[in-house]
Order: sequence, then structure tokens, then C-alpha cells
Amino acid sequence: MTDLPPKPATTPARPYFSSGPCAKPPGWSADRLHPVSLGRSHRSKIGKQRLQYCIDLMRELLKLPDTHRIGIVPGSDTGAFEMAMWTMLGARPVTALAWESFGEGWVTDAVKQLKIDPTVVRADYGQLPDLTAINWTNDVLFTWNGTTSGVRVPNADFIPADREGLSFADATSGVFAYDIDWAKIDVATFSWQKVLGGEGAHGVLILGPRAVERLESYIPAWPLPKVFRLVSKGKLTEGVFKGETINTPSMLAVEDAIFSLEWGKSLGVDGLIARSDANAAALDKIVEERDWLGHLAADPATRSKTSVCLTVEGADEALIKKMASLLEAEGAAYDVAGYRDAPAGLRIWCGATVDTADIEALGPWLDWAYATAKAAA
Repeated sequence: MTDLPPKPATTPARPYFSSGPCAKPPGWSADRLHPVSLGRSHRSKIGKQRLQYCIDLMRELLKLPDTHRIGIVPGSDTGAFEMAMWTMLGARPVTALAWESFGEGWVTDAVKQLKIDPTVVRADYGQLPDLTAINWTNDVLFTWNGTTSGVRVPNADFIPADREGLSFADATSGVFAYDIDWAKIDVATFSWQKVLGGEGAHGVLILGPRAVERLESYIPAWPLPKVFRLVSKGKLTEGVFKGETINTPSMLAVEDAIFSLEWGKSLGVDGLIARSDANAAALDKIVEERDWLGHLAADPATRSKTSVCLTVEGADEALIKKMASLLEAEGAAYDVAGYRDAPAGLRIWCGATVDTADIEALGPWLDWAYATAKAAA
């Protein structure tokens, strides 16, 4: 009988390692949310003020230029990205890049729903396609940070300044964690539930001037649901980007996002990036010290620093499920199993709302869970 390692003496203070919704910012509690807009209409003066304030905070924290508009839209990041696809695609050929589950989802929508026959450039989980081979006369869809594969684009250098097509970036686990060159981004989407640790259901849509021009000059061949309509009488509905949301938002979720943004503002975007970098480095050290752990993304230059996906020697879905269950039962780590469509492995969120000390405390618990799960197999 193999001797199992003892349970570690130190447990992460905040064992929240889910890749969405992610850990709340340090110091968060529900009673610290500003109640001013709760129970009020989002159309009221105070409701509009708080929505606009939320937009202003996002602009300030992201250092977003005035050329780009920010709108709060329904349906989380998925809703925001589909809104962009349904309203702007079809004007020119499309290239869709897919190296993980959500990128594949956009391919499915383009092919089966919009029926636009895109050029599809794929790579296996853990890999990145050849970004230098993209035809930028096309509109191009890509995920900035592959949440389910742990692979990211290294930067925006692969996007030419003189591109003819639009760049569509699903940046939901990248915004606030990487330095993004906004001049290269025509459309970006994200949700508060990732790097900010906010609540779900709401998405954010960022439009550059070239995207606005597309919206005002192009009418899609397909009907648009009400929640996707961004244009009225040939002009952009500017109110959407001033807090006049298309549908009724949760003001509780908005106040929660404001809390996270104010926390982020106290650090600055560079501070948020530094926290993510420190967390990823701490987890990388854990991996390097264990021969049974590895990175799904082999190339450090394109390895995610937020949703870090790990391989586990000899693991199948059952072993990973057992490890995750053991860790949760001990209050050592919550929601660390890899995404259901990805190869069997672990996924540890290392975004800015996680404390590095909690990542460091996780290592011995992974040892214990791995040995215990293997012994029970």
C-alpha cells in the first residue's frame, strides 16, 4: 500500500480558482456595494448615472481612446460577441480562428446560423495557428485569450494597421490582464465575471471607429433580434454607449462591477496586469517542481496568464473529477477541473483578483489530491 502524503497544514485563504465567474476582488463583501441604484429603474436619473459611471471607469482603467465606444449589453461575453457577428458580418469575406471551445463556437455560428462560409484556421488545444498567414482583406474573428485551452495571442502585432477587414477580438479573459493595443482592435467583447471577478449575464461591447462605420453603412441579409439592434435610421444608437441599455440590466450586477472597477482603479491596469503575472509565475513554479504536472500550452510566449490549463500525468476525466472533488471537500480549491471540451486536466484561474499567496498554498494540496485520487482509482 502506498503511503499518502499528509494533508497540508496551510489552506488557501480564498480558494476560488474558477475561470468564470472568478474570485471576487480582495476585501469584497456584499455590504460594501453602493445601494444607491438598487430598487430603482435603470431609466431613472440615478440609474443612468451609475451605468455611465461604470462605463467611464472601464474607459479610464483600460486607457481606452475616445475613438472607441463602450456599451453594456445582454448575454455576457457570448451575447456581446454574437451581437457583433450578427450586425457586422457578411459585408466582406470572413476568417475565423479557432484553437479552443469558444473560438469553435464562433465558427459554428458563422457556418450554421449566418451561413457565410468563412475561412476557418484551426489549431489543436495547447497550440496557436500561424498568425502570419491571415488574410486581412477579410474580417477576422479570434479569441485574445483562449479560456478553455490556456493559449493566447502574444500581442496585437499580427494585426496590420492598414487592414481592410475588421478585427473582432473575444477578449473576455484578456481585458484588464494584458496590454492591448486598442488601435488594432475594431471590435472587442468581454464580461465582468472574468478578470474583474464580477457577476454574469452582462457583456461589454467595445467598438472602434471602423466598426461604427460598418454598422452605419451595412445592412445584414438576416433579421436581427431586438437585443442585437445597434442602429436606428442608419445611425448608431449612441444611447447604448451612454448607459441606455437595450434591455433591463441588473443594477446589483452593475454596482458589483463598479466595486471591482474602483478596486482596479486603485491599482491601475498595470497593477492588475502585474498581479496576474505574479500569480501565473507562482503557478509556473509549482508546475516546474512536479514531474506529473505540465502546461497544456507548451510555448510560454503564448501561454495564458489568467486561465492556466495544466496536464496531469496519466489523468482521464474520472481522475480529474476525483481530484477536484477532493480539493473542494477540503476547502482547498474550488472549480479547478478543466473545461468539458478540453483534454482532461486542471484549470487554475490566475487573474488579478486572486492573491499570489493562495496560488503558492495550492501546490501541496495538488500533490495530496493527485496521490489520493490515484490511490482510489
